[in-house]
Amino acid sequence: MTRRVPSSLALRQQAQPQAQGSSSPFSTAASASASSASASASASASASVSFAPTPALSASKHFVIADMDGRPPLDNRACVSCISKLSPSEVCQVNWHVDTDNACRLCAVRDLKPEAFTKPFCDFLRENPTIFHTVEYFKTKLRQSGYVELPARDSWADKIQPGGKYWVTRNGSSIIAFAVGKSYKPGSGVGMIAGHIDALTARLKPVSKKPTAAGYVQLGVAPYAGALNQTWWDRDLSIGGRVIVRDEKTGKTSSKLVQLDWPIAKIPTLAPHFGVGMMGQNNPETQAVPIIGLDSSDGSNSELLGSPGSFVNNQPPKLVKLIAKELGITSYDSIVNWELELFDSQPATVFGLDKEFITAGRIDDKLCSWSALLGLLHSTERDSDSYIKLVALFDDEEVGSLLRQGARGNFLPLTVERIVEALNPTTYGPGLIGQTFAKSFLLSADVSHAGHPNFLGNYLPEHIPKLNVGLVVCTDSNAHMTTDAVSSAILHRVADLCGAKLQNFQIRNDSRSGGTVGPMLSSAMGCKTADAGLPQISMHSIRATCGALDPGLGVQLFKGFLDFWEQVDAEWE
Repeated sequence: MTRRVPSSLALRQQAQPQAQGSSSPFSTAASASASSASASASASASASVSFAPTPALSASKHFVIADMDGRPPLDNRACVSCISKLSPSEVCQVNWHVDTDNACRLCAVRDLKPEAFTKPFCDFLRENPTIFHTVEYFKTKLRQSGYVELPARDSWADKIQPGGKYWVTRNGSSIIAFAVGKSYKPGSGVGMIAGHIDALTARLKPVSKKPTAAGYVQLGVAPYAGALNQTWWDRDLSIGGRVIVRDEKTGKTSSKLVQLDWPIAKIPTLAPHFGVGMMGQNNPETQAVPIIGLDSSDGSNSELLGSPGSFVNNQPPKLVKLIAKELGITSYDSIVNWELELFDSQPATVFGLDKEFITAGRIDDKLCSWSALLGLLHSTERDSDSYIKLVALFDDEEVGSLLRQGARGNFLPLTVERIVEALNPTTYGPGLIGQTFAKSFLLSADVSHAGHPNFLGNYLPEHIPKLNVGLVVCTDSNAHMTTDAVSSAILHRVADLCGAKLQNFQIRNDSRSGGTVGPMLSSAMGCKTADAGLPQISMHSIRATCGALDPGLGVQLFKGFLDFWEQVDAEWE
């Protein structure tokens, strides 16, 4: 018997306001594998699309979270029930054929199946290698979900309302998104998740052009945090970031994002025949200089692309031409400056016998940040919610959070104060903001250490987190972490309510603990705080490993925290 395929129009006509999609299993292997060619094409397409919907025009919630927009329809399998809830533009991007091996992605996201988030997270890592691309990605997701931008330079008076959803950025490298409860009351608290989106990298120097050596064109770069370590040698490196451009006709200055999608640089090792061990101490200034091309000339006739004193004259001419071509820039003098960096060009992917791992660059800490933002988008909107749900993602954590876009700055506390002021213009004051912080809770989310099978002696036997289990609650007796008995009890209560599992970690007494944004933010705002994050191995390597289910397990816990914070807070005396 021939089966009739319902048309998109018929599916829309059949949609019921309260219809619920049926639960369906989701194949991890199917979700994690994708054609690199199609992924590259979709990445280019998504980079050129600009979204600016209002809340009334927001895309379908689970369609956005599943990251199906712009993807090949073959990868976007959905059941008839879920398709009936999509907009016409979304319907044409899905494949209604589902089976045991290729189940409905929308059902899987709705039901918080951890494996449903593996492929979206890998795609996110592959397509957004720099912090500027990451913030732009989050802005697109927020727009699609009905969030509205609040420019920091504008007044927020009369712009924030109960039930509204908003975001604000700083420097293009930090972002705060929040949703105000529909039943907001003066003095209500804020359920906050804070993390960081910067990662170890190598940034181009102000003068990145270097003299030709042995016929090689080299690039002057400086390590950000602990980059250019041994794991960076012989890696295929590409380049991306933001370029500051001045329109010569209007005189207006703007920034443009650029990302080269093939390797252009490598830091070569020295052959062992020379008797020098490459895994020892190497000079990061003279021995970790990337090569980016060949030049047989003696360098005496150096090409100048710009007028005297132009920024581009201090950069490798071929690189300037390449960046200008990618951005469609015809006048090199219009390039005022840039912030470009090198990154591992090998795409994020799954590995292991059962594809149970993710290997990728920049997992620390795109992992918790991505999961937290999606947890906010996935959070339940109730008419009774009276508090504010907020996710803050910062730059500069790896170098101490000292700059204005870092967590040690005033970005988060000032944003909360402006929110409270906009919601309470006639009663705002120190008493109201103090009451707000006293009723608030901060979950400081940063990656933690999974147990390493070859170095178990470096761990406390009772504190060996595992991959694909759940978030790790981190404690430190020297206040590098913020978790105490109260905040730990709150997190475990949240985990009970949302069905998540938690693990414990504390560093050995003879080892050094890392730090997070938690201590600086909790001391600035005075709110209860706990540190917890998803585990990984090979931390601070150019390429690290986490569990394939960990991104989804993070979404589950972060969504649970934002959904249940008000209830848990009411349980405390």
